[in-house]
Amino acid sequence: MKYLLDYQEGERVVAFCLIKSKEAGVASNQSEYLNLELGDRSGTIMAKLWDVNAEMKEWINVKSVVKIDAAVQMYRGKKQLVIQRIRPAAASDEVQMESLIPISPVPVDELWTKLTHAVDSLQSATLKAIIQEALATEEIHDRLRHYPAGVRMHHNYYHGLLEHIVSLLTAAQSLLPLYPQVDRDVLIATCILHDIGKLYELSDPIAPDYTTPGQLIGHLVMGVEMVSGICRKLDISLGDAEVLHLKHCILSHHGEVENGWGSAVSGKTPTAVMFHYLDQIDSKMNALSQTLADMPEEEEWAYAGVLRRKVWRGY
Repeated sequence: MKYLLDYQEGERVVAFCLIKSKEAGVASNQSEYLNLELGDRSGTIMAKLWDVNAEMKEWINVKSVVKIDAAVQMYRGKKQLVIQRIRPAAASDEVQMESLIPISPVPVDELWTKLTHAVDSLQSATLKAIIQEALATEEIHDRLRHYPAGVRMHHNYYHGLLEHIVSLLTAAQSLLPLYPQVDRDVLIATCILHDIGKLYELSDPIAPDYTTPGQLIGHLVMGVEMVSGICRKLDISLGDAEVLHLKHCILSHHGEVENGWGSAVSGKTPTAVMFHYLDQIDSKMNALSQTLADMPEEEEWAYAGVLRRKVWRGY
């Protein structure tokens, strides 16, 4: 089966896809058009739809599933689609959601099993109780099995956040023997809970955008608020040393405050400092993997937004 990004210049595309974004415009002849960002399992591509009428503007919306008949063209060095025909998907089309959005290559049940094993390995009764309570909450449980880790930068696909967490847990378990000054249980708990606020910072797992609380508060503070709420529910003191350490690691995991990357406080413990670098490694390597995977075969260099510079494919 071919997906959107598999098509080359000059080819015709007849496919189902998801509308990720929509922007209206007016052409020089005063006719209206739409710039659409369309997506499926392979990624996203920009598309142009000319001569849009009032009825089309009514039903063509973000998160709508549509069937398109389009041609692939090159525009400023990038592929784009020029849509000839478009219609909403019908129930009889039986479109599978897994074909419409990028998805982690690792099965969700496999990731969940590794997550629960990590929770079971915790020696701290306090940290284990907090995490078990979070995972037992139906909404958190459901969202964690589906949400991406972000809109653009890294692990930005279906159950990408869960993949990111498990990747961090794997890296942490490998490095912990080298650094005895790191608190193992707090590090493991931070791997699991550091981005828990993203479950409410982001709108949904299909075509995620930032929620109003997400933009006004941010997922670091939202995550700490969630941890505090669970502590109150379980009658765990907010002054508990492990709770304070966990919340510090969450609030500092974007690095030095001076960097302006969103940390509320700079890391002040070996565990907090180590986790920041673990998170940086995993997020950047995932983003770079996606950059390299998306490079045309004939290209040697590509711009990596996560690094704000070009990267070399290698040999």
